[in-house]
Amino acid sequence: MAATVVRYLRSVGSPTSAATAAAREPSRIDALPRPDLRAVGEDERAPVSPAEFRAVLGNFASGVTVITAPGADGEDSPAGFACQSFASLSLDPPLVTFMVARTSTTWPRIARAGVFCVNILGAEQGGLCRSFAVSGADKFAGVAHTSAPATGSPQLDAVPAWIDCRIHAVHTGGDHLIVVGRVEAMGAAGEGAPLLFHKGRFGRLAD
Repeated sequence: MAATVVRYLRSVGSPTSAATAAAREPSRIDALPRPDLRAVGEDERAPVSPAEFRAVLGNFASGVTVITAPGADGEDSPAGFACQSFASLSLDPPLVTFMVARTSTTWPRIARAGVFCVNILGAEQGGLCRSFAVSGADKFAGVAHTSAPATGSPQLDAVPAWIDCRIHAVHTGGDHLIVVGRVEAMGAAGEGAPLLFHKGRFGRLAD
């Protein structure tokens, strides 16, 4: 496990040893507490409402990915969640980044694994995205996958591209965490249109 992730887990009081984690049931994995809003004082209004924030930012179209990680510290099942807040970060060294809510119960499992695979979804894979967007279900039920070559993270079948990473750094960003991954391996099919997300709906590029 990357040293940065170990330090992060210790800072939030999460278990870092296999013995401690194995003693906990997966249903008891704790999300991180929601931070206080520090942008304004206690007697001030927030500059924008959450509804306005979502409505305006919804105009920005993005691709859609599924972030996966192998089971770690006594966990048999892999972890994964749908993520649209993914981007390339650096060419030298090769780094990518994704953002995850502090309230996510999947993130602590990925953090303990110390690795992840970014599965970039194609235009026909909206159903696959929905499967990984739910909580409290077996997200991998019926989903074909293999082990990514560098980290063993689930590499989903038939995705247009995948990026196999080790966690390089974790930064706080309000009610989200900013996860930076160092790319260890990657590949692309080189064909097919991407799955897009815009104003709460899936879409695809027009011909």
